[in-house]
Amino acid sequence: MNFNIKEAAADYLATKISPDAVLVLATDDGSNKYSTIGGTCAIGDKFQLVELSAKDPEFNVELQTSDGQIVYTSNNEATFLGNGLTLDFVHNSLVLKNDSGLLDGAVTINHFADQQPLATADLKALGNQIC
Repeated sequence: MNFNIKEAAADYLATKISPDAVLVLATDDGSNKYSTIGGTCAIGDKFQLVELSAKDPEFNVELQTSDGQIVYTSNNEATFLGNGLTLDFVHNSLVLKNDSGLLDGAVTINHFADQQPLATADLKALGNQIC
Protein backbone atom coordinates (compact mmCIF):
# COMPACT_ATOMS: atom_id res chain seq x y z
CA MET A 1 0.00 0.00 0.00
CA ASN A 2 1.34 3.45 -0.90
CA PHE A 3 1.50 6.32 1.57
CA ASN A 4 2.25 9.78 0.18
CA ILE A 5 3.86 11.98 2.83
CA LYS A 6 3.88 15.48 1.43
CA GLU A 7 6.92 17.71 1.83
CA ALA A 8 5.34 19.91 4.53
CA ALA A 9 4.47 16.83 6.61
CA ALA A 10 7.92 15.30 6.08
CA ASP A 11 9.59 18.53 7.19
CA TYR A 12 7.41 18.65 10.31
CA LEU A 13 8.00 14.98 11.15
CA ALA A 14 11.76 15.46 10.81
CA THR A 15 11.58 17.83 13.79
CA LYS A 16 9.45 15.46 15.90
CA ILE A 17 10.55 11.90 15.10
CA SER A 18 13.98 10.36 15.57
CA PRO A 19 15.50 9.43 12.17
CA ASP A 20 16.17 5.84 13.28
CA ALA A 21 12.72 5.27 14.79
CA VAL A 22 10.20 2.73 13.55
CA LEU A 23 7.03 4.61 12.65
CA VAL A 24 3.56 3.09 12.97
CA LEU A 25 0.28 4.52 11.70
CA ALA A 26 -2.40 3.39 14.16
CA THR A 27 -5.88 4.34 15.14
CA ASP A 28 -6.28 6.21 18.41
CA ASP A 29 -9.66 4.83 19.38
CA GLY A 30 -8.96 2.36 22.17
CA SER A 31 -8.57 -0.57 19.78
CA ASN A 32 -4.82 -1.05 20.17
CA LYS A 33 -2.15 -0.94 22.85
CA TYR A 34 -0.85 2.49 21.75
CA SER A 35 -4.19 4.27 22.02
CA THR A 36 -4.80 6.59 24.94
CA ILE A 37 -8.43 7.38 24.14
CA GLY A 38 -11.26 5.04 23.42
CA GLY A 39 -14.87 4.14 23.16
CA THR A 40 -17.20 3.32 20.32
CA CYS A 41 -17.63 6.98 19.39
CA ALA A 42 -13.99 7.12 18.26
CA ILE A 43 -13.68 3.93 16.21
CA GLY A 44 -11.74 4.55 13.02
CA ASP A 45 -11.89 8.35 13.07
CA LYS A 46 -8.75 9.21 15.05
CA PHE A 47 -5.24 8.33 13.95
CA GLN A 48 -1.78 8.63 15.41
CA LEU A 49 1.81 8.16 14.34
CA VAL A 50 3.58 6.06 16.92
CA GLU A 51 7.36 6.25 17.29
CA LEU A 52 8.90 2.92 18.34
CA SER A 53 12.48 1.82 18.92
CA ALA A 54 11.85 -1.59 17.28
CA LYS A 55 9.29 -3.23 15.01
CA ASP A 56 6.06 -4.45 16.56
CA PRO A 57 4.97 -7.81 15.07
CA GLU A 58 1.30 -6.80 15.46
CA PHE A 59 1.89 -3.89 13.06
CA ASN A 60 3.41 -5.70 10.08
CA VAL A 61 1.60 -4.19 7.09
CA GLU A 62 4.05 -2.02 5.17
CA LEU A 63 3.07 1.38 3.83
CA GLN A 64 5.59 2.52 1.21
CA THR A 65 6.13 6.25 1.46
CA SER A 66 6.83 8.51 -1.48
CA ASP A 67 10.43 8.98 -0.31
CA GLY A 68 11.16 5.26 0.06
CA GLN A 69 10.60 4.98 3.80
CA ILE A 70 8.36 2.37 5.38
CA VAL A 71 5.61 3.17 7.86
CA TYR A 72 3.92 0.17 9.45
CA THR A 73 0.29 -0.42 10.24
CA SER A 74 -1.87 -3.43 11.06
CA ASN A 75 -4.61 -5.21 9.17
CA ASN A 76 -7.12 -3.67 11.58
CA GLU A 77 -6.02 -0.14 10.69
CA ALA A 78 -5.74 -0.94 6.98
CA THR A 79 -9.52 -1.41 6.95
CA PHE A 80 -9.91 2.35 7.44
CA LEU A 81 -7.10 3.61 5.21
CA GLY A 82 -8.21 2.94 1.62
CA ASN A 83 -6.49 4.09 -1.57
CA GLY A 84 -4.61 7.32 -2.15
CA LEU A 85 -3.41 7.63 1.45
CA THR A 86 -1.78 11.03 2.00
CA LEU A 87 -0.33 12.83 5.01
CA ASP A 88 0.06 16.61 4.85
CA PHE A 89 0.81 19.38 7.32
CA VAL A 90 -1.84 22.10 7.05
CA HIS A 91 -2.66 24.90 9.50
CA ASN A 92 -0.20 23.48 12.03
CA SER A 93 -1.82 20.02 12.00
CA LEU A 94 -1.04 16.68 10.43
CA VAL A 95 -3.88 15.83 8.04
CA LEU A 96 -4.58 12.28 6.88
CA LYS A 97 -6.66 11.81 3.70
CA ASN A 98 -7.43 9.17 1.14
CA ASP A 99 -9.25 9.19 -2.20
CA SER A 100 -12.61 9.34 -0.43
CA GLY A 101 -11.69 12.45 1.61
CA LEU A 102 -10.55 13.45 5.08
CA LEU A 103 -9.75 10.67 7.55
CA ASP A 104 -8.33 12.81 10.37
CA GLY A 105 -7.55 16.52 10.46
CA ALA A 106 -5.42 16.31 13.60
CA VAL A 107 -3.19 13.22 13.58
CA THR A 108 -1.17 13.01 16.78
CA ILE A 109 2.38 11.80 17.38
CA ASN A 110 3.02 9.48 20.31
CA HIS A 111 6.49 8.50 21.40
CA PHE A 112 6.56 4.92 22.68
CA ALA A 113 10.28 4.36 22.06
CA ASP A 114 10.94 4.35 25.81
CA GLN A 115 7.48 3.43 27.13
CA GLN A 116 5.50 0.26 27.54
CA PRO A 117 2.23 0.08 25.60
CA LEU A 118 -1.04 -0.36 27.47
CA ALA A 119 -1.99 -3.83 28.66
CA THR A 120 -5.27 -5.40 27.55
CA ALA A 121 -6.88 -4.78 30.95
CA ASP A 122 -5.92 -1.10 30.76
CA LEU A 123 -7.46 -0.83 27.28
CA LYS A 124 -10.73 -2.37 28.48
CA ALA A 125 -10.90 0.03 31.43
CA LEU A 126 -10.15 2.96 29.12
CA GLY A 127 -12.93 1.98 26.73
CA ASN A 128 -15.42 1.82 29.60
CA GLN A 129 -14.55 5.32 30.81
CA ILE A 130 -14.63 7.33 27.60
CA CYS A 131 -17.67 7.88 25.34
